[in-house]
Amino acid sequence: MPLPFNFPDLASLDLFRSVVELGSVSRAAEAHGIAQPSASSRIRTLEGRLGLRLLDRSPTGSRPTPDGQLISDWATELLRYADTLAAGVASLKAEQSGLLRLAASYTIAEYLLPPWLERFLADRPDDSVTLEVTNSRAVLDRLEAGAIDLGFVELPTVPVSLDQQAVATDELVPVVAPRHPWASRASVDLTELATTPMVLRERGSGTREALEALLTSVGLDAPQSALDLGSISAVRIAVINGSSPTVISRLAVADDIANGRLVELNVPGLQINRTLRAVWPRRSELSRLAAALLATLPTGA
Repeated sequence: MPLPFNFPDLASLDLFRSVVELGSVSRAAEAHGIAQPSASSRIRTLEGRLGLRLLDRSPTGSRPTPDGQLISDWATELLRYADTLAAGVASLKAEQSGLLRLAASYTIAEYLLPPWLERFLADRPDDSVTLEVTNSRAVLDRLEAGAIDLGFVELPTVPVSLDQQAVATDELVPVVAPRHPWASRASVDLTELATTPMVLRERGSGTREALEALLTSVGLDAPQSALDLGSISAVRIAVINGSSPTVISRLAVADDIANGRLVELNVPGLQINRTLRAVWPRRSELSRLAAALLATLPTGA
């Protein structure tokens, strides 16, 4: 059955949904990058097409009418399918153009993926890769949105909606700069470490979540933060040049420990070994390039 001639366009429904979620036309207009008069005009056109009043407007904002709330709920479901369609089209276009879209957590992106991708592309002159570097939680969000073909994360667990392949193992180690008072100690108590402000990765990173999980498992509070940083390299440099400890991937600091720029601490009870994983949506078939890349990677569990 064909849609009626006055069926609203998806962009107007998306704008209306934003008005309902944000509580005002002006905030929705800003979120969509359009002028407020244009947004107001589009909402009035939408009401005209539907023959319904969708919003109660006031100087303090806009609230959906009962009919408007129903339309917003239905539009949300419709737009979810539209998002899936858009992501699928983008994936097909990327596949046809020989583009593999990846996102990876910082540890994997900085210390493992470069040689893997160099080998993978060595005999593929017509193919290319884009790589987004972000924290593990954001990688999962990108997968959910259909914006990437394959993700790499360092989380202790991944959602059941994802398939996974272990590609490496890693260990988190406590370190300080050589001038730190702990550097000369035979050992540091785990409670003392946990209650001392540390340089930490931002929330959502696999490194931070693994440390928090370990401390929680032995009845300790989450670590105190002296400084939150958005990359593993930034954490490493801050500890080398500062006065706070951290717990960090051995992959990132092995050379620093060997060369004396950092000192690994002996903290009884602090043992965090983790599996680094490639992940992709279980409901989706892997793209040709994603499957080919996975076939070249180690299966390190």
